[in-house]
Amino acid sequence: MGVSLAKDSIDLGIVITDSEASLAFYVGLLGFEHVADTPMPIGGGGTMHRLMCGTSLIKLVKLDTVPEPGPPGGIVGATGLRYFTMIVDNLDEITTAVAVAGHTIHIDRAEVRPGVSITMCADPDGNWVEFVQTDG
Repeated sequence: MGVSLAKDSIDLGIVITDSEASLAFYVGLLGFEHVADTPMPIGGGGTMHRLMCGTSLIKLVKLDTVPEPGPPGGIVGATGLRYFTMIVDNLDEITTAVAVAGHTIHIDRAEVRPGVSITMCADPDGNWVEFVQTDG
């Protein structure tokens, strides 16, 4: 049967430890639009910072009681959700901006197949973010 989508993109929830640092990364550095802050009614309370990346909603969740971090190591660190990807047309610019801002670049610009290059970095909590650019 499959899912009957009501929206052409996904919403992604990321549990964070520091609202200020995460908003500086996702809004200030990457340029996501901060649309609202809402209370978190589950998990002991907290705040959900709602950001738009195109038509995808990125939900940064800062709980009042911060849970233990997940396993580190990016793609090969564990099974489960390990990173998310954005298709960009300014890979060199965003890679430089992320590095200058002091965030870890795990994979500097690398061509993964002809005409397709990536960079992978970490957000303030160590979550991996991938930027992909295609030539042409």
